[in-house]
Amino acid sequence: MRELHIGDTRVADDTEAYVIAEIGHNHGGSLDKAEELFRQAAASGASAAKLQKRDNQALFTKAMYNEPYTGRNSYGPTYGAHREALEFGRREYVHLAGVAAELGIDFISTAFDLPSVDFLAELDLPAIKIASADLTNTPLLAYAAKSGKPLIVSTGGADMSDVRRAMDTILPITTEVTLLQCTAVYPATPQDLNLAVIDTYRAEFPDVVIGFSGHDLGPEASWIAYARGARVIEKHYTLDRGLPGSDHKFSLDTPQLARLVEGLAETRAALGSPVKACSETEAPAIRKMGKKLVAARDLPAGHELTEADITFKSPGDGLKPYQLDVVVGRVLQDAIDTDGDITLAVLVPEDPESELDTLLAGADSGGR
Repeated sequence: MRELHIGDTRVADDTEAYVIAEIGHNHGGSLDKAEELFRQAAASGASAAKLQKRDNQALFTKAMYNEPYTGRNSYGPTYGAHREALEFGRREYVHLAGVAAELGIDFISTAFDLPSVDFLAELDLPAIKIASADLTNTPLLAYAAKSGKPLIVSTGGADMSDVRRAMDTILPITTEVTLLQCTAVYPATPQDLNLAVIDTYRAEFPDVVIGFSGHDLGPEASWIAYARGARVIEKHYTLDRGLPGSDHKFSLDTPQLARLVEGLAETRAALGSPVKACSETEAPAIRKMGKKLVAARDLPAGHELTEADITFKSPGDGLKPYQLDVVVGRVLQDAIDTDGDITLAVLVPEDPESELDTLLAGADSGGR
């Protein structure tokens, strides 16, 4: 059975969606703004708030770290200065872990390098995210898997050989992993999403919880993803989509995040049970619109019923039309007026047990 545990939450095919509000660096380097994002995410019903953790000096080449980085989305004159301005350290993470505990949501983060895995594991965050760009980084995958933390792995920009290689790296170490269908387009159009890949992942990895990390502009695709079997849903989240920063424009704002969570609950309710049966809520309409066996004309006692003697009319609170063969050829022991119900009680008795078995058999076959 596919199953995943993040903190105190069990995630499986029979559970509601585990919703990750991906804040990333939409806090703009402000701890106060990050805390507000956590609080609003929790109020919107998210299961977790997520940041991103980088050891910038170790992660980038000197050339990339020092290259000029200017423009509306820049927080520094070079790319390294930009990244450092957005990076939270231990003080901020400890504070936000306390906020998350107070709010009753999980606090998780993406590790982009080996030192960041150690940082997150030492803080005892309940899960570690692996970004799409690191799906082929098998040393990082193996290192993160050995941390003892559940892994949430995105697969944007990958083909199945990349996905299989990644899972072949992780699964021998830990089975606490979820695989997210993702498209590395920002923002993604509906044509980019390929939600049918969720079916592919579920078939290829029958013991792994499958999810969806969406960069699309609304909540609707996430509802479809849940219906296809995704149980972890990750969406970027911001307080204001108009703020400077590359992620804000394809993030959900607070009302959209709340609608995402609400819609996922509605989707789960709509999926219901795989057992096909007439529900209690359907029964009144079926009684009103359904048909039963009634007399097509006045019929005397002692009359042997033919098909011409019987018609089908609403309400459907008597013998069903598929039970016609059970009563044709039987003899009436009582007279019936036009539209009168044709029931066992008006027929000359035969073998009671045989008659009941016949009717029950007809009812069973007609209900399938």
